[in-house]
Amino acid sequence: MRKQLRGAALALTVAGLSLTAAACGGDDTEAGGDGKTITWWHNSNNEPGKGFYEQVAADFEKDNPGVDVEVTAMAHEDMVDKLTAAFQSGDMPDVYMERGGGELAAHVDAGLTRDLTDDAADVIESIGGSVAGWQVDDRTYGLPFSLGVVGVWYNTDDFEEAGVTPPTTMQEWEDANDSLKEAGLTPLSLGAGDKWPAAHYWYYAAVRSCSEDVLTQATADLDFSDECFVKAGEVVQQLVETEPFNKGFLATPAQEGATSASGLLATGKVASELQGHWEPGVMQGLTDDGEGLGDKTGWFPFPAVEGGEGDPTAALGGGDAWAVSAKAPDSAVDLVTYLLSEDVQRGFAENDMGLPTVPAATDAVTNPVLGDLIQVRDDAPYVQLYFDTAFGESIGGAMNDEIALLFAGKATPQDVVDAMQQAADEQG
Repeated sequence: MRKQLRGAALALTVAGLSLTAAACGGDDTEAGGDGKTITWWHNSNNEPGKGFYEQVAADFEKDNPGVDVEVTAMAHEDMVDKLTAAFQSGDMPDVYMERGGGELAAHVDAGLTRDLTDDAADVIESIGGSVAGWQVDDRTYGLPFSLGVVGVWYNTDDFEEAGVTPPTTMQEWEDANDSLKEAGLTPLSLGAGDKWPAAHYWYYAAVRSCSEDVLTQATADLDFSDECFVKAGEVVQQLVETEPFNKGFLATPAQEGATSASGLLATGKVASELQGHWEPGVMQGLTDDGEGLGDKTGWFPFPAVEGGEGDPTAALGGGDAWAVSAKAPDSAVDLVTYLLSEDVQRGFAENDMGLPTVPAATDAVTNPVLGDLIQVRDDAPYVQLYFDTAFGESIGGAMNDEIALLFAGKATPQDVVDAMQQAADEQG
């Protein structure tokens, strides 16, 4: 049985036939005089994902005469910014990505997101417990298409050259990074210019430092007084002080181009990177041969924190779901249910774009390391949803900003916790 992820007040813890960045819909716009136009935003702006979704849109249009799908593919960070502006203006795309947790709850409360409980009942049943992170008051507002965990992706040739094996503790990780540097290799790439990759270090350190009970209570009460949250910052601070990252990591983008953090790993410029389950697919789009690291791809979980109270087998992760704007035409619901069909989910898996949620599609994952991650995901005692998503935009933004300052040496571990608590208190 698939495990449930935990989020804020929930049981839990991406182009197209017509690429138009300004395509917001929801007004039953006529297409060709006898149909509807659906606007769809996603973040698969590199191959193979971009081409795959172009074909998906074309197939849907073929099966639904009179319907036009206007698809916008954009970089993840650009998509997040545009969605934030769309949520504020109310001028929403018809189909978009929802990350769940407190973010979704706020969108539902504002009346921006359509309830899919009845319209997509069959799909919801096929996905099972994985929909929990996109439910508010037992109603489902998003259909998760990818659900996975974060870990350290590494170049197996580099590790072999340096004579290191995947570490299991933070001290072992620091020792391994020292050995990689001695071998003339940059241990880790980090795209801190986009903040969230740096924040993932703090999130994972908290998962390793805090017990599940503490994390559950903090998610519910937004009280971060437990000393384990400061310890998480101390763990990160110590790692940063060992200088394992690429030169200029504070300004490096996460995933855009060969000089991004993911690009540095894909092109052999660094030995490893902490990233999510989407990394193989991203790296394929950043290399000339479209292979990424190929058979040199390795993965290991975030190491245990010495003295930490967190379960060393717990995971940090989350997923993405297709959601429908409250003002979208009914054909948008047809599109999101099609996106969760077995055929589309199998194509998603075969292109290494992530870990599918439809059980019948999991055997279509071609990358053996990604295949292993399905087992990691399902065997974890719990999977903590990314804290910025779980806590919502206000707390998450303050947290990520302060963590970025921690990496820059301009904030302390206590400053991170203080920023989180202040944002929570102001939120009320």
